[in-house]
Amino acid sequence: MTGHAVIRELLTDPRVSKDAYRHWPAWIGGEIAQSWPLAIWVSVQNMVTAYGEDHRRLRGLVAEAFTPSRVARLRGRIEGITGEVLDSLARRPGDVPVDLRRWFAHVVPSRVLAELFGIPSGLRARLGRIIAGFFDTSASLEEARCNGAELYVTMNELVAGKRGEPGEDLTSALIAVRDGDGARLTEKELVDNLILLYTAGYETTVNLLDNAVALLLAHPGQLALVRRGEAAWEDVVEETLRVEAPGANGILRYAVEDLEVGGVVIPRGDPLVISYAAAGRDPAVHGQQAHLFDVTRATRRNHLSFGHGTHFCLGAPLARLEARIALRGLFTRFPGMRLAVAPRRLRPLESFISNGHRELPVLLGPVDAGRE
Repeated sequence: MTGHAVIRELLTDPRVSKDAYRHWPAWIGGEIAQSWPLAIWVSVQNMVTAYGEDHRRLRGLVAEAFTPSRVARLRGRIEGITGEVLDSLARRPGDVPVDLRRWFAHVVPSRVLAELFGIPSGLRARLGRIIAGFFDTSASLEEARCNGAELYVTMNELVAGKRGEPGEDLTSALIAVRDGDGARLTEKELVDNLILLYTAGYETTVNLLDNAVALLLAHPGQLALVRRGEAAWEDVVEETLRVEAPGANGILRYAVEDLEVGGVVIPRGDPLVISYAAAGRDPAVHGQQAHLFDVTRATRRNHLSFGHGTHFCLGAPLARLEARIALRGLFTRFPGMRLAVAPRRLRPLESFISNGHRELPVLLGPVDAGRE
């Protein structure tokens, strides 16, 4: 079942849970070992995996810290960071391939999140490497175990540092909630929610930038519409989210009771995988050309790539803001940029969760003289 309507129904149905500790018998009974390579996706206890009242409590606490005003205050820094990254790219020869995923799509979100979370420079590279492993669903059991352990060590190190020297950042704000009233937020919930916010905010934005650039360079006619003012960068962002959801599949959800969806009965306790990528290409919503990238598509905003209902992503406004600023800056600075390989030769990530490319080789071409 991969249709938009069915997935939307599942995302809002109270008979569907993400709490493995309450609603997945195989996890509760130990049939699924903690050493399972994807165990960290279900073992974390944060606002996404919580159910019912626990979810409302945790989402409310995180929302208190992750406010729209905090995001809005980042606009200037996003513009500054984007400019600095583009300056660095402009110093490279325009006729030599550069991996734009590594040197642009990764760098802008990582620096923005570092400021949002107050992450010290000594932890930034380590966190970037860990997050890449977090989404690698082809990793071996031992690789996944070590990566998960290092993730907790690193996040606990961040929390300890911020407790000693708090700042005007999201990490310090959540620590203040935890330390002010431990009954509202446990230490594990504090760390697990920081992991959620950082990993989700980082990887989705990297993939959004990566996919948007690849799509625009593979479809120059669409890019021309934007350059002529017949479509906006906001349209590019929404159509990219629709046709190439940054998170292809969401794992896992569980049937709280037997439920019938789309004529199929899902037994109580069975796990479900939500396919955001499939929902975005549903012909029933987007027509028979749903697989095509079209920035003028009337239904471009009608997607589920940031979820729906009570679990709608709190970081969606930040991801959208980053993407609009970064894409506009990139294509303004490098008007002649083109792919260094044929679109069909771009290699997808080895992940059924994260949807992007292993690398995005481009030729930057000449720099816009007016931007140097």
